[in-house]
Amino acid sequence: MHVPNPPGVEATNGRLADFDQHSGSLLERALFNHRRTVLLLCLLVTVLLGWQATRLQLNASFEKMIPTGHPFIANYLGHRQELSGLGNAVRIAVINTQGSIYDPHYLEALQKLNDAVYLLPGVDRAFMKSLWTPATRWVGVTEEGLEGGPVIPDGYDGSRASLDLLQRNIERSNEIGQLVAFDQQSSIIYVPLLATTPDGQPLDYNALSQQLETLRAQYQQDGIEVRITGFAKVVGDLIQGLRQILLFFAAAIAITAAVLYWYTRCLRSTVLVMSCSLVAVVWQLGLLPMLGFELDPYSVLVPFLVFAIGMSHGAQKMNGIMQDIGRGTHRLVAARFTFRRLFLAGLTALLCDAVGFAVLMIIKIEVIQDLALIASIGVAVLIFTNLILLPVLLSYLGVSERAARRSLRSETAEAAGAIRHPAWRFLDLFTRRRWATGCVAIAALMAAGGYVVSLDLKVGDLDAGAPELRADSRYNQDNAYLTRHYGASSDVFAVMVKTPAGGCSSYDTLKRVDNLDWQLRSLPGVDSTNSLALLNRRVLVGLSEGNPKWYELLNNQATLNMITAGAPRGLYNEDCSLLTLYAFLTDHKADTLARVVDSTQAFARENDSEQAQFLLAAGSSGIEAATNIVVKQASHEMLWWVYGAVCLLCLVTFRSWRAVLCAVLPLMLTSILCEALMVWLGIGVKVATLPVIALGVGIGVDYALYVMSIVLAEMRRGSSLSHAYYQALQFTGKVVMLTGVTLAIGVGTWIFSPIKFQADMGVLLAFMFVWNMVGALILLPALAYFLLRPQPRSAPAEEQAERAQATRKSPSTAKTVRRPTGLEVRHEG
Repeated sequence: MHVPNPPGVEATNGRLADFDQHSGSLLERALFNHRRTVLLLCLLVTVLLGWQATRLQLNASFEKMIPTGHPFIANYLGHRQELSGLGNAVRIAVINTQGSIYDPHYLEALQKLNDAVYLLPGVDRAFMKSLWTPATRWVGVTEEGLEGGPVIPDGYDGSRASLDLLQRNIERSNEIGQLVAFDQQSSIIYVPLLATTPDGQPLDYNALSQQLETLRAQYQQDGIEVRITGFAKVVGDLIQGLRQILLFFAAAIAITAAVLYWYTRCLRSTVLVMSCSLVAVVWQLGLLPMLGFELDPYSVLVPFLVFAIGMSHGAQKMNGIMQDIGRGTHRLVAARFTFRRLFLAGLTALLCDAVGFAVLMIIKIEVIQDLALIASIGVAVLIFTNLILLPVLLSYLGVSERAARRSLRSETAEAAGAIRHPAWRFLDLFTRRRWATGCVAIAALMAAGGYVVSLDLKVGDLDAGAPELRADSRYNQDNAYLTRHYGASSDVFAVMVKTPAGGCSSYDTLKRVDNLDWQLRSLPGVDSTNSLALLNRRVLVGLSEGNPKWYELLNNQATLNMITAGAPRGLYNEDCSLLTLYAFLTDHKADTLARVVDSTQAFARENDSEQAQFLLAAGSSGIEAATNIVVKQASHEMLWWVYGAVCLLCLVTFRSWRAVLCAVLPLMLTSILCEALMVWLGIGVKVATLPVIALGVGIGVDYALYVMSIVLAEMRRGSSLSHAYYQALQFTGKVVMLTGVTLAIGVGTWIFSPIKFQADMGVLLAFMFVWNMVGALILLPALAYFLLRPQPRSAPAEEQAERAQATRKSPSTAKTVRRPTGLEVRHEG
């Protein structure tokens, strides 16, 4: 029984002896005429890079997470020496569960923990603060005037008298709500961190997190409880969760392998496809330490994406070779034919993937730029492992005869007169006017509705605490405790006020700072504030025998100078040229940060002068606000670049702007619906989720390229859209369906991950895999009905033969009917 040759391949008996070894492109001849050399080189590279992969480090950097080129961050970095402790810091809350902090046992444990933390590598010891540090002082009004000293009294011995004196000192220190909880059952050890350790090495956040956990376990006993928050702890928890992330990766790989074997029923080809995709991951991981890269908790998901892309391309190559072998073609000839048909489409698809990653470079945040480079490296190696190495390996090993026959089961049955598979009959409906019109109309309505919903998409975190972790994680429970019990949260927004040297205490400057202080304090989401102007008000009350009527900023320069001279250095720098206003926020949600930024910027525009310039912004919330601004600016610019590059590559490949529209419009619909899904799920656009939007475009275009390349090849041979689309379904479409569903199931398992940002990425990627597949199989042929027309060329040889045979049977009584393929043929009436 005759089964037609696949699209784009001349008729051949498939025998190796009859095949011209010098046919094909120069690249094809270079690879397949020197197969042993290719395999030996790949083996040597795999061994070398596999050894290099063992040197790969997993770490994170605070400065890589922030947009260093943004004006807010430039202001912060320019005054970092005067603002130590306002960037990367850890807060450790030590709680007495059996009473108050005025307990000898509690204070002894606090002192020991304070001393242990003080000695940790990477701690900025000069700015560390707790009840036991000398910088924590009190100021009070006595009969003799203002007095002050360390909060822990001289000669403290744990006696009742010492504890009573300590309580009075704390009450006069203005630290309740900041270092001491409102209920006075806990106090904080504030630990600012340096970027490097004393030996010059980058701070190892995983090691620091483990050391903090060791101290927690050591001191959390006998009524003492320890809670820890801060960037270093978040990163440490993410790195600790890596083992569970790897388990989900393994599950996804196992699911993919099982489904691929179910589809092929060929163990050797399944193992080869899996192996080549894993080799790509090994090459990628091996290249990273050679190029000076590290993996961080955000780029650790990239190797799986590379594996997923490799599986998609590998399955296409394997399917093409399997079908050719089923037609009786020798495995080497089948490998060369498949390479000839699909290399250009595969190369274009991988270049689109690479563009989707590379465009992330426009986002001036180093962690995203590193992710873009790491992913681009992975896509580059796929060109060698899945487009070259896999066909060469299959040319030696081939596939089992049973699997080869099974791959042509539907074509063989149809050639024998059987009805097409229901799925193919259903998909063929979208090549007809009625169904195509309905499909395009529904897609347009979905795009419009999705766009309206996506207008509510927020930039930044939408939840309190660390959104990268689950709401019930230990870190977020610790953060919730600190938020409930302290007015000075870890979400600090700091405004720098630059003045001439010695001008920080001038009345005019302090008055402006005081006005901004009151303005910020009235905003929703601002718990409390602190500034030199506020200190002047409090001290003036103290100088006036505690009379609250004097809670005012006195226009007396001598008094202001006197108060400034005794103020803590955290409120101004040594030469009195920089003031700092602190706003302690209830959370770092996008709306909260936007309100504070807008209010401060409006105030700065109205009040900036030569004597005082209001600079944004330092503190954890100031840095996050700058990050949100950069992400917002880059999110849509990034999509313009991605789609522009994808359109250009598709145009080079298809040489038809109509075909480009057919391929790209389904991707655009998926992008719009993905943003609407993020609104519905309460996921904001941020450093962890922004790359997914770009990656969905790059990965999704693979499906459209494989389907459209076959459709175009057939239509240029004169086939109808229906026949061309059916050929594409038989040759590449069913593998698109297979990989789309399989990969969606694989990443869908991530929803159970304890790492929330991995769960979010899993949901978004699964959605994109499915919708890009649906777009390529349903919306693409519907659009092609309106945009593409068959070329006026001669029909393929097998179609001509079929028509001639039908005509010879009975020309006088023949009539025209439409076959399920959509071709007009004549047969006996």
